[in-house]
Amino acid sequence: MQLKRMTLTALFVAMCAVGGLIKIPSAVGSLALDTVPALVSAAFLPPVFSGIASMLGHLASAMYGGFPMGPFHIIIALEMLVIVVIFARMHRAGYKRMKWVFFVIANGLLAPLPFYFLVSPAFFLGALQGIFVATVLNAIVAAVVLPALQQVVTGRMGALR
Repeated sequence: MQLKRMTLTALFVAMCAVGGLIKIPSAVGSLALDTVPALVSAAFLPPVFSGIASMLGHLASAMYGGFPMGPFHIIIALEMLVIVVIFARMHRAGYKRMKWVFFVIANGLLAPLPFYFLVSPAFFLGALQGIFVATVLNAIVAAVVLPALQQVVTGRMGALR
């Protein structure tokens, strides 16, 4: 069971890395669809493993972009870990709409907030719009894919029994 979980986690990390290649233009330069697979993984992995997939997916995406924010990407990756763990727990608890509201607010508005103080208010305000748009796009794509994929997988599992 542990090997299966690790393999599935590695698969979602790889999909996050591929999503990181789909860039969304912004002033920050490293926004991508790297979070979609991590959000979808909430249906198939324990929350911590979904968070790990998101964290590693962000780091892969930042690497493709040349780490434009340097070591600050570690902060962002840790924020992604926490946000996706909470999202996955909400998914498991049955919060159908609230998990998406949480994700958009946490990732699109709250996660950039430390950079108001760490970099500058101007940077924060300049980056906020792009980050928010990328967050909403990640949420929309995941909201479409998640229930469809979950239905296909559970339907197939039922057919195999």
